[in-house]
Amino acid sequence: MAEVDVQSITTPVTILYCDACGMPPEYCEYGPDFETHCLPWLKKAHPHLLARLHGGRSSNNNNDDDNDDGNNAGPTAPWTTKERLIAFYTKYQADKLDGIDGILEKYSGKEDKLFTALVKKYGPEPEDPFYLGSDSDDDDSEDGGVNEQLEGMDLGGNKKKRRGAAAKKVNKVDTRVIVQKISRNRKKAVTHVVGLDTAPGIKLKEASKAFSKRFAGSSSVKDKEIIIQGDHLEEVAEMIVTKFGVSGDAVFLDLDGEFVSYA
Repeated sequence: MAEVDVQSITTPVTILYCDACGMPPEYCEYGPDFETHCLPWLKKAHPHLLARLHGGRSSNNNNDDDNDDGNNAGPTAPWTTKERLIAFYTKYQADKLDGIDGILEKYSGKEDKLFTALVKKYGPEPEDPFYLGSDSDDDDSEDGGVNEQLEGMDLGGNKKKRRGAAAKKVNKVDTRVIVQKISRNRKKAVTHVVGLDTAPGIKLKEASKAFSKRFAGSSSVKDKEIIIQGDHLEEVAEMIVTKFGVSGDAVFLDLDGEFVSYA
């Protein structure tokens, strides 16, 4: 009978997987949902592992909490998929709240299709407070004065002053729309649409609802700007041209501070 090498026998290893993305926590940060979904789950479910893997990130968050002292308290991260679903059913069909865990399990890995179907059936998704109340200061500092740059752009050339009866006619407002992506906290991003109110016949609230339905996420109007959850730079520009009928020559993409015509 052959002798058994006791030292070669290994014991089973239990591997922890992230509830948000399905990857081991050591690899979560390489996925697109690390900041928005994986990090909040890790902080809540396994704080010791969070401290070991991302000690600096954890301590920074704690320092921020200590400095706030409860003043101007607001959401520190976007809704998780479960929180989005709870908000959705709370607004439209509260009797399904008890079955949310089953729905999440059924649509695991197909969450985008789930929310697209829900928006189509019920209506716009409830707005995530993370993208509303506390973003005004960041928006002003990060957009680089887009409104001022928009006003300063001369797209129509030098026009001669009109006199007489022609001067009494109402001048049409030049349509100039800028689409830009603003990134926050590494991977989180929102898409801003500035100047869509200069396009004739377009109401910003109706356009915001259309964006929300198209991208199955939060979309809101603030100071004549539309703020859309997620990075949808090209898709938003295309939608402005194809759905709202704005000329591609009047739509500009903000690429690292340089305005590039979509046409």
